[in-house]
This record gives sequence, structure tokens and C-alpha cells, in this order.
Amino acid sequence: MSTEPSLELQGAVVSMLKNTGSLSGLIGQRVYDKPPASPTFPYVTAGDDQTIADHAECLEGSVEVNANIHVWSRAIGKVEAKKIAGAIVTALNGADLSVSGYRLVLIEHTATQHLDDPDGITSHSVVTFKALIDET
Repeated sequence: MSTEPSLELQGAVVSMLKNTGSLSGLIGQRVYDKPPASPTFPYVTAGDDQTIADHAECLEGSVEVNANIHVWSRAIGKVEAKKIAGAIVTALNGADLSVSGYRLVLIEHTATQHLDDPDGITSHSVVTFKALIDET
């Protein structure tokens, strides 16, 4: 079992995103932890997260993971990035993911932010989820 549940959750999230037809129709298989030096747009990055332990006696082994998924688009305007962000929410909100070594209690969408990247040509959306995870 991994000592960091966010790593196992990231694997499950990436697998779900790569295997969701409505999303792969928009980005193909371009879901990365770290994108290549010259990526093809649009693409998604996952792995920006925070794990919060719950040390209450009745919840020992339970954690909350707040995970961000980033959308990157070079299409004019934010339409493409927003469509991709919406497909991510549809795929993951309430999903029944298999998280190796753990039991996913819940994954829920908590926020989406749409930004202009400082480069002046890239649209950037940040889709945030909260996951509650128990050790098995």
C-alpha cells in the first residue's frame, strides 16, 4: 500500500480521464503529471493536490485529498477550456473510482476557475475536487 493516498487517487483519476469518451474526444490521451516540453494543445495535468489527515479516534486512517486538475488550451477564447473542464466534472463528480490500497468514500467537485495564462495565448482552467479516502 502506498504511504501517500493522493498518489493512488491520482492514478485512478488519470485512468478515468483517459477512458472517458466525452473527454478523450476533446483531448485524446493528453492527460499528464508533467507535460512534454512542447505539448500538443489542448491537454490536462493532474497531480497538484493536498492530503489532510484525520486523526480522530473513530476515523484513524481516513484522509481528505483536495486535488486540482488543470486544463490548458490555445484555442481563441475560453470556450474549449470550459468544455473540457465541464467534461472533467461530469466524469469525476461522484465517480466510483478504484483507489489501490484504499476505499474511496466520496469524490466531489468543489470549484472551477477559468483564467488567462500570463503568456497571453493560453486559456487555463483549474477544476478542484475533494476526495474522502479510508485505508482498507
